[in-house]
Amino acid sequence: MELQINAIENGTVIDHIDSEKTLEIMNLLELNKEQGTIMVAFNLESKKQGKKGIIKIDGRILKDEEIEKISILAPMASINIIKNYKVVEKKMVEIPDIINDVIKCHNQKCVTNFEKVPTKFYKEGKKYRCAYCETSIKKNNIILK
Repeated sequence: MELQINAIENGTVIDHIDSEKTLEIMNLLELNKEQGTIMVAFNLESKKQGKKGIIKIDGRILKDEEIEKISILAPMASINIIKNYKVVEKKMVEIPDIINDVIKCHNQKCVTNFEKVPTKFYKEGKKYRCAYCETSIKKNNIILK
């Protein structure tokens, strides 16, 4: 049996999401508040990943900050911008070397947890290091703000 998900006229398609991160990305983007059509599928067969997820958001183009957050949760994801049912732009997400105000620091004594200071983390391999307190966080332990 083949699953078919309808095309969207204008909007964004997030493809190649780690299947288990699909619902997290939906929550991250607050898609439950969208008025337009949203199509979501996960546990789809993927030659590259084994299983993958996909999200189609009709009528919405993602902001750079949203794409940055997606890159942290799903570093293999691709973003397709759709206009008139055609892909007009395709880009792979990239985790930036410096991540501003996206990740919560795990160190309760860090200044970012008790003052209105935006967080700042440096990517170091599969870890992220807080610019203020030097706490390192592994990729799979990230808490987004």
